[in-house]
Amino acid sequence: MLVPTPDIIAFIIFIALAFDFTNGFHDSANSISTVISTKVLSPQKAVAFAAFFNFIAAFGFGVAVASTISKIINLGYVDPVIVPYIILAALFGAIGWNLITWYSGLPTSSSHALIGALAGAGISAGGLAAIKMGTIDIVILFMVLSPIIGFIMAFFFMSCVLWISKGAQRMVAERHFRRLQLFSAAAYSFSHGTNDAQKTMGIITPLLFSIGYFGTTVDPNNLPVPIWVILAAHSAIALGTLTGGWRIVKTMGYNITRLRPVDGFAAETSGAATIIGASIAGIPVSTTHVISSSIMGVGATQGSGYVRWSVARRIVWAWVLTIPVSALMGYVFFTGIFQLVSLF
Repeated sequence: MLVPTPDIIAFIIFIALAFDFTNGFHDSANSISTVISTKVLSPQKAVAFAAFFNFIAAFGFGVAVASTISKIINLGYVDPVIVPYIILAALFGAIGWNLITWYSGLPTSSSHALIGALAGAGISAGGLAAIKMGTIDIVILFMVLSPIIGFIMAFFFMSCVLWISKGAQRMVAERHFRRLQLFSAAAYSFSHGTNDAQKTMGIITPLLFSIGYFGTTVDPNNLPVPIWVILAAHSAIALGTLTGGWRIVKTMGYNITRLRPVDGFAAETSGAATIIGASIAGIPVSTTHVISSSIMGVGATQGSGYVRWSVARRIVWAWVLTIPVSALMGYVFFTGIFQLVSLF
């Protein structure tokens, strides 16, 4: 068995940040599709705007989500020598699924891809005992609950906004909502950064633990996250957002429902509130699921005909497939990597 060298560890950290980059690249549509489709910002300004708030989220709501992710692998059960290879396999699996769904224009969850691939790689390494199923259960529960919460919040928030502004002149109201959408887009981009960047931190932290970075006195169930890991993760996701995932922007901003500035404001505000609440509670939710369902909830206030349910069904199927397919990919990647390193 090839014992991980510093070069191998550095390579895995690089791959983790590459995943974070693809997360930003894949999920940039979550932050920018509404402001682009409503023409509040140009595409170039929108990605820079979203990337800025992705980065400053590093100074927001702590690292509770990173702590949850770091607990998926049972570090007390798995041989520390193979932990880096589990993480590497998980990253390859998650990046692979991100690229497949990006090419297909599907707004799936980078978070669930990472969690699924990590679970699959861990099972390949040590069976079910290598995975803390309690953590996986929380992820699966909120995989179902978070889009429902986003839909309901967006539906009722949009209904309230329409009721409050029903007497306003259309042009005056639209001008105000275009301005308000800048604040809601900033809040959503901030919430996206604070939840999603932490997932990469939660991958790098147990990797550092496996090589003795924290010493021997640190509790593996309560690992600290170094400041350089926090800044690196937020920088990577911000750079990914700057590149923009234009295929998914089209699906999110144009294909689900027709958006006006008031719609974008309501969807982003509801989505941001849902994600920030989850981040404070340490729950790794899918920001993609939340904003997609929030857009559906906003569209539903105008009647079921305003939502293209055929597109919504296609998105939901991709959501359902993400964890099992990425888990299979993580399992296969670890099997291959383990066979390779066993030769040395």
